[in-house]
Amino acid sequence: MSTRHVLLGLLAAGPSHGYELKRQYDARFPQARPLAYGQVYTTLQRLVRDGLAAVEGTGSDGGPERTLYRSTAEGSHELGRWAQEITAPAPFVTNEIFAKVVVSILVAAAGPGGAQDGPEPDAAAHLRAQRAAHMERMRELTALKTTPGADLSTVLAADYALAHLDADVRWMTTTTARIDTLTAEVNGS
Repeated sequence: MSTRHVLLGLLAAGPSHGYELKRQYDARFPQARPLAYGQVYTTLQRLVRDGLAAVEGTGSDGGPERTLYRSTAEGSHELGRWAQEITAPAPFVTNEIFAKVVVSILVAAAGPGGAQDGPEPDAAAHLRAQRAAHMERMRELTALKTTPGADLSTVLAADYALAHLDADVRWMTTTTARIDTLTAEVNGS
């Protein structure tokens, strides 16, 4: 997710302070990677530097001094361009779970002590444990989205995450069924 474009999108509703933008981000993207306040302010400074946002003013309203930011015409244009841009599918399929399965097979093929002083990895056991962790997260997300009064942003974010977790679980099931063939292939048999 592009933090700069998300902040520009939040600024499209009107001028706002960094603190308020962070709160809006948390409300609009409840299941997204958390955004630190420092990242908000650093991104806002870059947006101002790049002419995509401007400082509207500063004020304290009885509290700490806060800077009010607004989107510029150039910022609105950039936001519109970005929002219409097609997000390319990932060019490479990189998956940490798959890497751990292959490495586990390689270490097991090296024989006792192949993992040095650490535990001997077991690809099938790893897939079972990973599947259990995914299923637990899926239960959490299902509960979250079915909570009475859950807002649509939360429901949609949970649906997105559930679809990806479901794809992972299906992949793990298929890989578990093919583990002997994969082991033979990895070991060059």
